Amino acid sequence: MSRRGALLFAAMCVIWGIPYLLIKVAVDEMSPAVLVLGRTAIGAAILLPIAAARHELRPLVPYWRPIVAFATVEIALPWVLLGAAETKVSSSLTGLLVAAVPLVAVAIAAATGRGERFDAPKALGLALGVLGVAAIVGINPEGVSAAPVAAIGLVAVCYAVGPAILERWLKEQPPVGVIASALALTAVAYAPIAAFDLPAERPSAQALASVVTLAVVCTALAFVVFFELIAEVGPVRATVITYVNPAVAAVLGVAILGESFTLGMGIGFVLVLAGSVLATRRGAEPTVELQPDTAVG
Repeated sequence: MSRRGALLFAAMCVIWGIPYLLIKVAVDEMSPAVLVLGRTAIGAAILLPIAAARHELRPLVPYWRPIVAFATVEIALPWVLLGAAETKVSSSLTGLLVAAVPLVAVAIAAATGRGERFDAPKALGLALGVLGVAAIVGINPEGVSAAPVAAIGLVAVCYAVGPAILERWLKEQPPVGVIASALALTAVAYAPIAAFDLPAERPSAQALASVVTLAVVCTALAFVVFFELIAEVGPVRATVITYVNPAVAAVLGVAILGESFTLGMGIGFVLVLAGSVLATRRGAEPTVELQPDTAVG
């Protein structure tokens, strides 16, 4: 890997490792819907002019249906679910559970007959991943209710389906234009929802800064850097950030928010990581080259 590639990789590991911390701070003072509106509106305001200057918006008009689908499963639904979950559980736990996204993607590919041949190592990887998730949730002295875990599980499914939509219908379309359009559509959809759920008091500077950072750094800048990383190191190597982001999320949650890090969380993450590596290994008979995971906390 070149020095530029290494710098881009390190940047993405951090940029997509901090959203869980920022979401936790924000939802303490505003609803998940308001947070999604703020994040997507600011992100769209930054990326739409860039996409327009590159003439990346008009070619997308015939693809409005898959863009709406992508916006729904990659942004609109998972981001509000993450916010709702983090009103009940820690940012560390959320980040570690989202680490199961590669496992969900493999399971979906196997169930639909897409992707590489489903062999014994992949089956072992999925089994380890399931054990890892059980350890993260189960070996926890504080206890975790079912609702937020189910919400995070649905987030993992959404983040696994989103790249499949990109691969199937939007692979040849300009990426910045696709992301800018998806953010704008989500912001429009959430505007009336958030209007009836505004905070009773003005959020603190810390909460507002979290929203702005999520929008500018973890959304607008993140996608630009991510596409540069893909161009530099290729889509397969770029997906390795998926294995590092949860660790960053856990460290930040413990160090900054004082969240607890249990034995089960540590064991579970190792199992999920090992399972993801096994389940996503390239086999000898590839049939479809999957898009890189675009999961953003």
